[in-house]
Amino acid sequence: MENTIESLTRIKKRLHDASYKLTPQRETTVLVLLENEKDHLSAEEIYMLAKLKAPDIGLATVYRTLEMLTELKVLDKISFTDGLARYDMRKEGAKHFHHHLLCLECGDIEEIEEDLLGEVEQIVENRFKFKVTDHRLTFHGVCSKCQS
Repeated sequence: MENTIESLTRIKKRLHDASYKLTPQRETTVLVLLENEKDHLSAEEIYMLAKLKAPDIGLATVYRTLEMLTELKVLDKISFTDGLARYDMRKEGAKHFHHHLLCLECGDIEEIEEDLLGEVEQIVENRFKFKVTDHRLTFHGVCSKCQS
């Protein structure tokens, strides 16, 4: 719980620095994201969980909050094979979006915290004169549980 409180405090500061307030509806949305950080929830799933905490919250409010948090780089918006936009908390101090392993059998999503593309970025920047600001990498395959 302390980690959630620390994260909520950091997010509140980021919002304040960008001239936003952490309204009760935004706080509910952020708490749902923090409590389900490993689940890569869609906006509708976030809304349903937020509604359990705050029955008066609206879907449009959740969508606006998710977009604002994405713009502030608190969240990353990602899409896997189901075509839904899903949301992933950006790790504090992370320079880049983290990588994912997506199992094509069971749909499980595992995160890779290490930045594996530093050398590739240098090659792209040097060879193509292209300034890389971020990257996203998802490996598609079969997880160890499904291989058994």
